[in-house]
Amino acid sequence: MKVLITEYLRINLDTEKWECRRCGHVHGDARDNYKRGLLVYDRDPREIHKPLLDTKMYSRTYSPDPTWCRILEYYCSSCGTLVEAEYLPPGHPPLYDIELDIDALKLQWKDREEVVEEVRGPDLAAEKVKHGRALHAQAHGHDHGHHGHKH
Repeated sequence: MKVLITEYLRINLDTEKWECRRCGHVHGDARDNYKRGLLVYDRDPREIHKPLLDTKMYSRTYSPDPTWCRILEYYCSSCGTLVEAEYLPPGHPPLYDIELDIDALKLQWKDREEVVEEVRGPDLAAEKVKHGRALHAQAHGHDHGHHGHKH
């Protein structure tokens, strides 16, 4: 049984392993920090948050100081999907942000049906646009080339 945990991570309860939801690659022991099995890119924050002031004229430029802040990006080593990103002081170990009770999770899921992908509701913004276009076409007596299709 595989349980969806985040947008890019799931736990295989049979093997007790973290897995990539995009490619199925095994990241490591589900009783440990999933980040141990990922590739890490230690980013200089100035690459992401460009200085807003001239760096030759000002020491504070509204860009994070790399001696105080780093951005760690965690990628699947198989498909390259960006799984997580975090801002940390230089030298700080990766955060242990997801620690699950695997035994309790197994009990919760023993009689449940596996969820392959998250359940998604309707895209209300897209529905509103479609409805608005249909109303516009009706009000102006034209159907924008839908030739008899009802909205």
